[in-house]
Amino acid sequence: MTTAQSFGLRLAAALWVVWGAVHVFAGFVIIASPDAASAVQAVADAVPKAELSFEAHPAASALYSQHGWNLGWIGATTIVCAVFLWRGPARGGWRTAAWVAALTGGLADVGYFVFMDLGGYVNFLPGGLMTYISASAILLSFWVWWNERQETN
Repeated sequence: MTTAQSFGLRLAAALWVVWGAVHVFAGFVIIASPDAASAVQAVADAVPKAELSFEAHPAASALYSQHGWNLGWIGATTIVCAVFLWRGPARGGWRTAAWVAALTGGLADVGYFVFMDLGGYVNFLPGGLMTYISASAILLSFWVWWNERQETN
C-alpha cells in the first residue's frame, strides 16, 4: 500500500469518526427529547418550531426514541470501523471495516438525503454536511481498494 493510500484510509477514518460522533450525539438528543414534537424539532431544523408543535400519542415518542437509538448504534459502528481503517493493512480488516461503515452509515444517509434534505426540512449544517462527509469517506475507501486491487493484478 502506498503512502497516499494509507493517507486516504486515515482521512476516511477521520471522516467516519466525525460522522459517527455527530450521529451518536443526535441519537442522545432524540432519546432525551421529552415528546415527539421535540424529537422532530431536533432533526427538522429548517422547519419553524411553531409549525412543529403537536400533541402525539406516547407511541410516537417511543418511535422517535427508537430512531435515536438507531442513529446512536450506527454512529458507534462507524467509529469502531474507523479504528480498523486507521490501522490500515498493518493489522488487517480495513476492507471489511470500509464495507460495514459504508453499508451502515452510507445507507442511513441515503434515507436522510432522500427524505429530509430533498424534502427541504433540514439546514445544510449539520445534517446536509454529514451526507457529504459519509460520501467522501466511502469514495476514499473505494479509491484505496480500487488502486490496491489494480496493483495486485
